[in-house]
Amino acid sequence: MGRKQILLNAFNMNCVGHINHGLWTHPNDRSTEYKSLGYWTELAQLLERGLFDGLFLADIVGVYDVYQQSVDLPLKESIQLPVNDPLLLVSAMAGVTRHLGFGLTANLTYEAPYLFARRMSTLDHLSGGRVGWNIVTGYLESAARAMGLQQQVEHDRRYDQADEYLEVLYKLWEGSWEDDAVLNDKQRRIYAQPGKVHKVRHQGEFYQVEGYHLCEPSPQRTPLLFQAGSSERGLRFAGQHAEAVFISGQNQAATREQVDKVRDSARRAGRDPTAVKVFMGINVIVAATEQQARAKHAEYLRYASAEAGVAHFASSTGIDFAAYGLDEPIGYRKTNAIESVVKTLTVKNTDSTRRKLLEQHALGGRYITLIGAPEQVADALESWIAETGLDGFNLTRIVTPDSYRDFIDLVIPELQRRGSYKTAYAEGTLRHKLFGQGPRLPDTHTGAQWRPSVTPAQRHA
Repeated sequence: MGRKQILLNAFNMNCVGHINHGLWTHPNDRSTEYKSLGYWTELAQLLERGLFDGLFLADIVGVYDVYQQSVDLPLKESIQLPVNDPLLLVSAMAGVTRHLGFGLTANLTYEAPYLFARRMSTLDHLSGGRVGWNIVTGYLESAARAMGLQQQVEHDRRYDQADEYLEVLYKLWEGSWEDDAVLNDKQRRIYAQPGKVHKVRHQGEFYQVEGYHLCEPSPQRTPLLFQAGSSERGLRFAGQHAEAVFISGQNQAATREQVDKVRDSARRAGRDPTAVKVFMGINVIVAATEQQARAKHAEYLRYASAEAGVAHFASSTGIDFAAYGLDEPIGYRKTNAIESVVKTLTVKNTDSTRRKLLEQHALGGRYITLIGAPEQVADALESWIAETGLDGFNLTRIVTPDSYRDFIDLVIPELQRRGSYKTAYAEGTLRHKLFGQGPRLPDTHTGAQWRPSVTPAQRHA
């Protein structure tokens, strides 16, 4: 049996500053061109040259206004502000590529499922079945206020709403049109057969929908489902719905624990634990020699903004770190932000200070950073896969597009030489490329129960 093949997404966002803040000031960085289609189509072509599985696009609704109770620093350092819509990039990038997948973040809390279903089906059609949806429920109070709420919906309650949202989508994507509904028969003047297109009727706690899905079946029907929640409730949701889960690891032991929890959540939902691919965010700084890579890292540190990184982190926790002195212990408390982050800090970092947080964010973010020659980076990536059970990585940009180009030119050939990375794309949809079992949701997935062939009795068995 050969080595486990590493899966790889580029991690990015339709904005200037994403994860490693301050690096937009580096002379080689082109992230301020994010408003240009050429910037994105060139990136898509570069990633396809590197045989990346996908481009994973993060997104937020709202602003990071927790640190200093202000948006001054997010505006100055462009900490995910301004931020444009990620979904609108896909048509152009799909048009210049054949295989690259697109993982698109969209917040379900503020968008009606009926229209969202059409938008994703449209992109799945236009890309030939290469889209995935990163399901998020949001964590920013600023987003809730901007969308007309006095405050954010409580954390676990957001997941209750998400469960019902997914049920509505499955009914639309999987159940409204039968596989053979479309005849496209010009002679008989029948495009779609009325008896094979069904009205969705959903009367739930959060959503009331009566209508037909506006799109004929797309290559995948349901886009590949990504999710990133690692709280207890988030894991339960992932076990039920997610096909790929994105985690943030700080060491191999803790990451192994997270991966095991994801797999266990799938098992408890009656699914094959290997039916969920797990990705971890990571930084890589590589050069021909270790000495050159270390020099590059030192250079990047001169442009990075640790304070901007801490400001971003403040909104993840809901805690204003600017209110504490440099060496004053930070008092963590329950907030309505990212529960797993706050819980981790409360349990493990009771002696955290702003100085320590600034040190952790020296590169503008706090992801694991691999630094070295191609062989050293490949060794480290293989070690993470072997020791943690991960399936792959979301590779951040530090300086764009240099970070991706360096990885493609230096690390990927080394991984390919070892048999740890593909040498060609498989044909088919994004789901088939990742799992090799066809374009559609597997029959064991909860979404499959809403197919017309499934009876109500089977559905509730």
